[in-house]
Amino acid sequence: MRQLHVYDTTLRDGMQGMGISYTLDDKLKIAHTLDELKIDYIEGGFPLSNEKEAAFFEQCRKERFSHARIVAFGSTRRPGIDASRDDNILAILNAETPTVIVVGKTWKAHVEKVLKTDEEENLRMIYDSIAFLKGEGREVFFDLEHFFDGYKDDSAYALRVLQAASEAGADAAVLCDTNGGTLPDEVTRIMGELPADTLAPLGGHFHNDCGTAVANSLAAVDSGAVQIQGTVNGWGERCGNANLCVFIPNVVLKKGYKPAVADKLDKLTTLSRFVAEKANIIPDKRQPYVGEAAFSHKAGQHADVVAKAAYLMEHTDSSLVGNERRILLSELAGKATIVEKLKRYGQFAKNDPAVNDLIHELKDRERSGYEYEAAEASFELLLRKAIGRYTPLIALKNYHLESYKTLDAPSKTVGRIFLQSSDYDLMGAAVGIGPVETLDHALRDALESHYPFLRDIGLTDYRVRVLNPEQHAAARVRVFITSSDGKTSWDTVGVHENIIEASWQALVDSLEYYYNGYVLEDETHVQSQHEAAAPAGS
Repeated sequence: MRQLHVYDTTLRDGMQGMGISYTLDDKLKIAHTLDELKIDYIEGGFPLSNEKEAAFFEQCRKERFSHARIVAFGSTRRPGIDASRDDNILAILNAETPTVIVVGKTWKAHVEKVLKTDEEENLRMIYDSIAFLKGEGREVFFDLEHFFDGYKDDSAYALRVLQAASEAGADAAVLCDTNGGTLPDEVTRIMGELPADTLAPLGGHFHNDCGTAVANSLAAVDSGAVQIQGTVNGWGERCGNANLCVFIPNVVLKKGYKPAVADKLDKLTTLSRFVAEKANIIPDKRQPYVGEAAFSHKAGQHADVVAKAAYLMEHTDSSLVGNERRILLSELAGKATIVEKLKRYGQFAKNDPAVNDLIHELKDRERSGYEYEAAEASFELLLRKAIGRYTPLIALKNYHLESYKTLDAPSKTVGRIFLQSSDYDLMGAAVGIGPVETLDHALRDALESHYPFLRDIGLTDYRVRVLNPEQHAAARVRVFITSSDGKTSWDTVGVHENIIEASWQALVDSLEYYYNGYVLEDETHVQSQHEAAAPAGS
């Protein structure tokens, strides 16, 4: 089976997506994470576009990458300019990356209307740019922009572009579906018509405007491509690019290819969420392979089947991509669901009293408006309480919030909170914009000196749903809060007629979940290690 290379363009094409932005530090950390996963090529951006891009390449020269090759991106020389004097070509060269990629026009309409030159000069621009960079000792890839549209418009000219790049010495000619309008059967047909044995090795770069970027990439591999370009989470211009978090496991687990990243496949979910965190974007829970819902099961019957033979309900093992199975809690849950959830705490039978109690409590609470399918951390606390594995972090005495606004200033909220924790009476205070923010800050003010772990936890999302709008201002609301410590995230829920009280429930659940599930369990683990290491009789 031929070698397949994975080329990541998250830091260039991915940044063209709506709402996507990274700092220089973010870009460097993402690049090192991609390198650790053995991604073959990392496209860093266009060094001439802005100071941040130039600084990225300057910093990369000082840093070590163990596997990946950093790639500088740019376009062919301008019409009528020698490649050795073209600012764009020189910027690519001066980035001092081992590999460069040059993009050029394949569609005649672009040559005429965008470059405003003739077809022959476009071919010379492509040849000269590649040949010059090859002469400077670089590995050179050529992106054939709008290749598939150009081929459908004039296949003879598109082939001449491919031949010009190949004759100039391109190490790979990457066929780009820049507008994202090509379907998999067209990819197969067009690539099958190319005289591949006379051309540079072929690659594929597909956009997702028809929702087929990954399917097109797989079709390209089936048709002989040796390189596929894409982005983490599929982000990019308009509807995005081929999603490497989907393409990679498909090509490894379903088609049997062994790109270098195959050795690190179990880090893929972590990569997806790390890049999302750096972009300050909530991960797509329904993303194949790496999303939270990818291996989730809701109906009690499904959970029962999974417990008996998981392969009957799942197309692959979630651990292979670093994800995990989730048994969702809802009014559809049966005893098998609860038993599955309790497994981490020991063996429980379906007729165990704790199982029956949890079933009844779950359904009673959901009738009141709670929803644990999207707030498993809150359910985890219910479960712990039912089996006696819960330690409260705080007991509330009272909190007081006061919002005020003056004519020429924004509104403010002042808050005070009084708590008891581990036999200590604690008080916290804060000033914020809104009541939930103020309550959160006051709670931290009271607790952080006693519980430093709270400094690592932050709220990443806050959502409100009105449950009975016919009650108008007295309606019951459901509040979801997502929290994170930078490594993992969890969701909690609160329900009440008062939005502040509902928020308080979700907020406290968030902290108590982390306290019980991470802090106390880590302390117990350390204590057990100390006891095991103690000399006999000590």
